[in-house]
Amino acid sequence: MSQELGKVEKPEVSSYKHNRKILQVPLVYAGKDSPPDYVELFEKYWQQVNEIVNKLENSLGSVTVIYHETVNTDGEEGLKLLEGLNPKSYELVCGRCKDGKNLKCIEDTKLLEEVMDWERCLMMGFLSDKVATKVYEFFGEASRKRYQYISKAIDETLKDGDVALLFIREGHLVQFPKDVDVFSVAPPALDEIHRWARDRVANKEKEPD
Repeated sequence: MSQELGKVEKPEVSSYKHNRKILQVPLVYAGKDSPPDYVELFEKYWQQVNEIVNKLENSLGSVTVIYHETVNTDGEEGLKLLEGLNPKSYELVCGRCKDGKNLKCIEDTKLLEEVMDWERCLMMGFLSDKVATKVYEFFGEASRKRYQYISKAIDETLKDGDVALLFIREGHLVQFPKDVDVFSVAPPALDEIHRWARDRVANKEKEPD
């Protein structure tokens, strides 16, 4: 079961079907050169995420397990890796597991690296349609295996009664176990970020060559 929570409200107790729960947070990043108007939305997004997660914890119980995609180790080492990867999700994680003991790895390093390499190839573009088709196939197969691994890792580490916080990109294809309630944290600022991205693309297309 999946629920989308874009407002800071408590879900009804009757909606809880299972004893394992996941609060799913879409990953949003900002770089050093990000435009000021985007950075403002970025900060707003993570503030709203924290508010919603706090409210959910009041209803469901405190977060006991934390998962973060692309973090390929757990514990304190994983926490250090996360700090450099995404300071905003790091802040949320630190508030719930300062020593990193609740941070669980759900990545297989080899699969993760393979997917990232194929992504780099896709970003470079192609002259040959044949090569492009092959790379898309390899990327799709590697991604499928990675998502299967993530699903299995979650199933094996999320125990009865646990409430997990999962940070993962939008559009992922992870199949969650059927006995897990998934609450999708989607703050209003996420729609604003999507709109900002669409407007930016539209404005670039209007620019003269």
